[in-house]
Amino acid sequence: MAPDPLRFLPLSAHQFHILLALTDGERHGYGVIQDVEQRTNGDLRLGTGTLYTAIARLATLGLIADTGREDDRRRYYRLLPLGRAVLQAETRRLEALVRHAHARGVRPSPAPAGSRRS
Repeated sequence: MAPDPLRFLPLSAHQFHILLALTDGERHGYGVIQDVEQRTNGDLRLGTGTLYTAIARLATLGLIADTGREDDRRRYYRLLPLGRAVLQAETRRLEALVRHAHARGVRPSPAPAGSRRS
């Protein structure tokens, strides 16, 4: 019997973004860093220590795996089926949080002029 994805929740922001970066296929660590930084418009920048600590934890949990492929000393990682199920469960959890906030009248404030989000 497969583990219940809900038992892995909530994910940290770093874990969520790493899993999300691997949805398109294998990536090496630096590729994950670049994907996260680009997708968040620089709002989230993963340092190598943070990245590899999170990767080790996600691998231990059985959410991602080292592919065994290396080039130029870069190790590649892939999302496992359990990791995809956990990512989907976390996405549902976050969507529910946003729906509850909206129901209470909470909306994002406009980004200040000159911010990275504008």
